[in-house]
Amino acid sequence: MTDTTISPRGGVPERPSLDGLEETWARRWQSDGTYAFDRTKERSDVYAIDTPPPTVSGELHMGHVFSYTHTDTVARFQRMRGRTVFYPMGWDDNGLPTERRVQNVYGVRPDPALPYDGDWRPPAAPVDDAARKNPTAISRRNFIELCELLTVEDEKAFEALWRRLGLSVDWSLTYTTIGSAARAASQRAFLRNLARGEAYQAEAPTLWDVGYGTAVAQAELEDRERPGAYHRLRFTGPDGREVLIDTTRPELLPACVALVCHPDDERYADLVGATARTPVFGVEVPVRAHPLADPAKGTGIAMVCTFGDLTDVTWWRELRLDTRVVIGRDGRLLPEPPAGVPAEPYAALAGQTVNGARRTLVELLADAGDLVGEPRSITHPAKFYERGDRPLEIVSTRQWYLRNGGRDAGLREELLARGRELRWVPEHMRHRYEHWVGGLTGDWLVSRQRFFGVPVPVWYRLDDAGEPDWSHPLTADEAMLPIDPTSEPPPGYEESQRGEPGGFSGDPDVLDTWATSSLTPQIVGGWETDPDLFARVFPMDLRPQGHDIIRTWLFATVARSHLEHGALPWHTAVLSGWILDPDRKKMSKSKGNVVTPMALLERNGSDAVRYWAANGKPGMDLAFDPAQVKVGRRLATKLLNASRFALGLGAADALRAAATQPLDTAMLADLSGVVATATTAFDGYDHTAALMATEAFFWRFCDDYIELVKERAYGTGPAADSARAALATALSVQLRLFAPVLPFVTEEVWSWWRYGSVHRSPWPTTYEVGRAMGAPGDPELLRLAADALGQVRRAKSERKLSMKADVPLAEALGPAAVLDQLGAVADDLRAAGRIAKLDLLPDRTTELVIACAF
Repeated sequence: MTDTTISPRGGVPERPSLDGLEETWARRWQSDGTYAFDRTKERSDVYAIDTPPPTVSGELHMGHVFSYTHTDTVARFQRMRGRTVFYPMGWDDNGLPTERRVQNVYGVRPDPALPYDGDWRPPAAPVDDAARKNPTAISRRNFIELCELLTVEDEKAFEALWRRLGLSVDWSLTYTTIGSAARAASQRAFLRNLARGEAYQAEAPTLWDVGYGTAVAQAELEDRERPGAYHRLRFTGPDGREVLIDTTRPELLPACVALVCHPDDERYADLVGATARTPVFGVEVPVRAHPLADPAKGTGIAMVCTFGDLTDVTWWRELRLDTRVVIGRDGRLLPEPPAGVPAEPYAALAGQTVNGARRTLVELLADAGDLVGEPRSITHPAKFYERGDRPLEIVSTRQWYLRNGGRDAGLREELLARGRELRWVPEHMRHRYEHWVGGLTGDWLVSRQRFFGVPVPVWYRLDDAGEPDWSHPLTADEAMLPIDPTSEPPPGYEESQRGEPGGFSGDPDVLDTWATSSLTPQIVGGWETDPDLFARVFPMDLRPQGHDIIRTWLFATVARSHLEHGALPWHTAVLSGWILDPDRKKMSKSKGNVVTPMALLERNGSDAVRYWAANGKPGMDLAFDPAQVKVGRRLATKLLNASRFALGLGAADALRAAATQPLDTAMLADLSGVVATATTAFDGYDHTAALMATEAFFWRFCDDYIELVKERAYGTGPAADSARAALATALSVQLRLFAPVLPFVTEEVWSWWRYGSVHRSPWPTTYEVGRAMGAPGDPELLRLAADALGQVRRAKSERKLSMKADVPLAEALGPAAVLDQLGAVADDLRAAGRIAKLDLLPDRTTELVIACAF
């Protein structure tokens, strides 16, 4: 730890101010290496944090300020407790959000068929709406370079805000999820998953986002209410029997492969095993029974289409039905009908969008007399990719999957056991994890049909007809990583053999961004590249994150670590809540209620904003309250002024002296309790409780103790020395208690009279405070003296007198035991209240009463 003995006096400014502290101390901390990680320490002396890498495809918002402040309080506390803190910062810069941002900013779209143009230069950004609606096509490589260019600029802005906020990260540990180290780690982990049989490829129905043109995973879905309509269609059963079907997706009629009813539904029992004929197309489809059919929904019998929703997929798989796909990856109906569907009626639908095909088919049904009644408007949930703006379709594609327990009961139980092994803060968040793992319906789809991401590191042999051998992918040696199979040949092949019969083709897909982010402990910890560092930081101590991504980031990281290391990636997970606007609605750009962090930090000061953030407990939502920010600024200002006053009394020279007077030891005894409370709270990741205890004491210290003791502290002799010693200890301890939350103002005051940084100073202990007490202290004595002084002040206020007005006589009435206690601090009370004579009259009242005569 840094030497924290006192420095020569004279550093207290004449007029201390909060203005400019952020720039001054951020620069000083960087130049001094205040937060540098010491990699010579043993693992037992290390506290490692798996810092969330924020997505750099947008702007940092108050939710980031909220949650990252919480993490920073932990880092600062652990550092002061003697641990060397491994606190990196990463930027999550690959994936769909970055691509969408680049497309919007520059008005471009990637086209893999185009050659790379080394002379191409991006347009001035941002472009207008016309350019966005008619984007310029550029090559894959040009597009990736543009993504890299924009993310570098975004990362600079993010780092500037984090430094302004005072995050105590070691900036030499910064990484990006698209950087070389991250790509290599992600590809290495994938190849090991593949070698162990945990990664596999399959052709299967896939949730598909038409806007982004890619598959998405179960963890990325969200339900959104959408307007729709029920259409009642007339199918024809045996002997011309009418079978009515209600559907919200009549455009999928040519994809119909069966009708399904519940096994116990007597209305359709005689139809099960028979066939029915579809309207318009006249295709024979089987009627089957399945327990997922809901007799109370619609007419009680449903059409199964490949594929309208996830229930269709379940029916198709379990009932072993035919496949008739009609919707392509572009969201339009395929140009040719599926096998068995007549071409003539289908021709009217070919190439149309889903909505256009729906309108056309409804007209065809009406013309044929097979639309029963008018469509009935409804609102119903539809599946969306969480970042998309169009309902998902289900198309059949070949994708890569990672086993996650969705189809393996044994692995599911192992991952549930990992969740029970993890320490959750707050504990109830574990139930969200268990609910997610228990509800998984399939393995993790990790491939994406996009560009700016970590390439899937495999190639495929091409047979003599140029067809790929999907079942035996070619892989690279780990020493070659990272690689891009779309621009590099596999071992044993030449680039000239790409796409040629007997040659090879590279996998064109990239890995889901979560497939890389789920390896952040390995990426930043130097897995396989820096074994010494990895042994010192893994498994890590803390994963801080939002509760809304338990199902994605937290679960995926646990799964990857379990499969690769047979262990948890960290010991503790601390979950943060959401930021709400003053009306307690979640902040979002679409609602127009977002507060810009940088402007708030510049206007109020970072300590004030951090104070607001620290008032939110882990796992709890917090409303943004400008008034609370102002309270934080008032607190920081008071800390400056109270410190200046105490040091002006000569406290700095009395730091090693003992406090002997009753009021002084009472104050220190009270402070000792605060130290115990704050330490226990921080150990339990409850920064809010630590702040509340410290702040409450600080205002008692300023409003009561300093007022009671300042006259004595101005004097000379043992009593004055005791006051100054108590002030010095109290100031030193309180600066360190506040330091995790208010780093700038505490560092500023510390620099006035102490060596080194407050953030490298030891966390205060009850032993330290007790050592400063020359005699035992009773905290109640300070409260009693404060009560008495308060009554004197009220008497002056009621008479509209100045607080400096003299009181010729004051009588203290109360129980004898109380007055005996008051007598121990009577001199301080007389001086603070400007009381000429103080009479103690025992047993006249049941409670303390101070009567003043003027």
